[in-house]
Amino acid sequence: MPVLIQSVQPGSYAARAGIQPGDTLAAIDGNPVNDLLDYRFYVTSRRITLDLLRSGKARSVQIRKGEYDDIGLEFETYLMDKQRSCKNKCVFCFVDQMPGGMRESLYFKDDDSRMSFLFGNYITLTNLTDEDISRIIKMRISPVNISVHTTDPGLRVRMMKNPRAASSLAYIKRLCDADIRVNSQLVLCPGYNDGPALERTLDDLGALYPNLQSIACVPVGLTRFREGLEPLRPYDRERARETIEIIHRFAGRMWKTHGERVAYPSDEFFLKAELPIPEPRYYGGFDQLEDGVGTLALLREEFEDALADDPDTDASGVLSTVTGEAAYPLLRELADQVMHKHPGIRIQVHRIENRFFGEQITVAGLVTGKDILEQLGGVPLGERLLLPSVMLRHERDRFLDDLTLCELEARLGVPVLPVDNDGGQLYSAMTGRLPGEALEERK
Repeated sequence: MPVLIQSVQPGSYAARAGIQPGDTLAAIDGNPVNDLLDYRFYVTSRRITLDLLRSGKARSVQIRKGEYDDIGLEFETYLMDKQRSCKNKCVFCFVDQMPGGMRESLYFKDDDSRMSFLFGNYITLTNLTDEDISRIIKMRISPVNISVHTTDPGLRVRMMKNPRAASSLAYIKRLCDADIRVNSQLVLCPGYNDGPALERTLDDLGALYPNLQSIACVPVGLTRFREGLEPLRPYDRERARETIEIIHRFAGRMWKTHGERVAYPSDEFFLKAELPIPEPRYYGGFDQLEDGVGTLALLREEFEDALADDPDTDASGVLSTVTGEAAYPLLRELADQVMHKHPGIRIQVHRIENRFFGEQITVAGLVTGKDILEQLGGVPLGERLLLPSVMLRHERDRFLDDLTLCELEARLGVPVLPVDNDGGQLYSAMTGRLPGEALEERK
């Protein structure tokens, strides 16, 4: 599928070769270019031949360059074609639990293997073909992040409501057999894929080690907007503990045999079970941070390292920080450590109840601007308010409910500083050492 070139970077290899905006890229070294993965794979060589169309006439251009150097072409869309959407109707799908009236992008269900490679997104494999898997293997795209949920074919079809959910399980073994690394995710729903079903899934995936390198086990998230959806119940303390025990039995066997745990409960499971978050060494290489596995342990370690390395005890100031209910105890503990070392600093940690999505949603990343306003309006917040940047969209300017950061600042009457999920940055922000770049950009 020929791809239209939208722009050419001045002074780039492509510009020096005479390529112009409006040209169409048809092939690189004789290989058709259908999307960004094709383009990135074939453009890596030191010497490449580009087949182009200009005003309907074919022409070829040769470029010599450094290996992996970008040649300077930009296309109409980032992926060079449309992003692939999910064809499943999973019983636990969070998008199906969203209220109406929110921005359109929040309702898009991504299930695109290219986004898995580029950004670490999880895919279910149900919209891939044998040819797609062959291309992943040919291009050595690794790791691939896969939402497995269960290895029982019938149960996977029942949970994902897609007949291809059964047959596509075979792709996991095919990828692992081809030395493609796989990170897997299990969204666990009480009475569906936990208990004996979870034991089977862990054993099946464990047999694919080492190329099946990690298994993240995450409890289902349930909002208050589940009208008309299949009934599900949340994890309570006892069922969460039972599930963690199953995971730990499997992880213990893997550790004894391979020296790796492989399977990990997410932080949220430990919180629901009212169990301590493990120490950082428990998580090995932290392969599943994006799935909330080891996030709190790493944050504490980074924070305490920064605190121990800081020789100054004279910092001062009064500030506030907000978080969801799940992370509140840890943030309270870290704030206390700062105030103990720096007597001149006062920090108030505010726990935000998720009234928008419902009390079962406790993670910081799903806190809305409206909930912050309703619960902090009129509360003295000090010199600045810190908030986790995961509450904001990628551009760091807007909450899930479309309230902007600028609007929140104006209505609370205090500067608001987003802080990344980095313990060192959090410590710097609490002690007033973090440059206020985010604040300056909004002035």
